[in-house]
Amino acid sequence: MKRIWIDAGLCDGCLNCTLACMNAHRGDQGTIYDLDLTNPANESRNVIRRLKDGSYRPIFCRHCDEPECVRSCMSGALSKNPENGLVEYDEKRCAACFMCVMNCPFGVLKPDGQTKSRILKCDFCQESGGEPSCVKACPKKAIWIEEVDA
Repeated sequence: MKRIWIDAGLCDGCLNCTLACMNAHRGDQGTIYDLDLTNPANESRNVIRRLKDGSYRPIFCRHCDEPECVRSCMSGALSKNPENGLVEYDEKRCAACFMCVMNCPFGVLKPDGQTKSRILKCDFCQESGGEPSCVKACPKKAIWIEEVDA
């Protein structure tokens, strides 16, 4: 199983990972150069927080081995895929109760900013079939993929 790993000490807050995530999940198929940053439909699934000491804290879904978000999801919209180890989200099953948001110990999950009727979380860019866009976009190599034992 593959996991995204982060070395926060290497993060310089450039937001390339955030922009790449926004571009990968946008409704239209434009390029990064015409990405509308003000459009709530182009919201990122990761967050880079600047701390008081000036350092940065990348916040990404960890696809936990025992995810609290899945345990707290009453509708079954979140599930742990036993084959690839990813926490997957089925928007059609979501009741928008946001128990998953409240129970994520890392503060990763969030309601979408536009409709507040679904959650936004990392999908590991599965539709692209390759490496997640955030990993490819990080110039400092602060984000990478590693194979882990199940």
